Amino acid sequence: MTNDLKDLKALGLKATSQRLRILELFRTCSQRHLSADDVHRLLAKENSDVGLATVYRVLTQFVESGLLERHQFESGKSVYELKAGEHHDHLVCSTCGHVEEFYDESLEKRQNKIAKDRGFEINEHALYLFVDCLNDACPRRHGEDEGKH
Repeated sequence: MTNDLKDLKALGLKATSQRLRILELFRTCSQRHLSADDVHRLLAKENSDVGLATVYRVLTQFVESGLLERHQFESGKSVYELKAGEHHDHLVCSTCGHVEEFYDESLEKRQNKIAKDRGFEINEHALYLFVDCLNDACPRRHGEDEGKH
């Protein structure tokens, strides 16, 4: 937890127990993209008394300080991930919301060329591809009556 304490202080954030626990949760959780509700639910499982309003406030502070990135993958619902420093794009299942991260150098080069050919230079971008899973045995499938995953 020492690194988390240093990280928060370096960003000018007081190292409260709530901030430290939420940051630790993002660093240790196997799921990389978490909504505020996900964070609140995971904290509640640990018998934490961190309220949902506090979770939203801390997530906003972490985004503003550069610790987290905010994405809106599905139906306007925000999800957050640790800002890893390395750019990546996202495949998002339109049915279950499962997210796969990917990086494709040729795609990045093509995007830069498209921008340059039109007189622009990309300084930042986000690419979300909304997809349908083709794997009939997908473990994330909600149920057969819901159509394709």
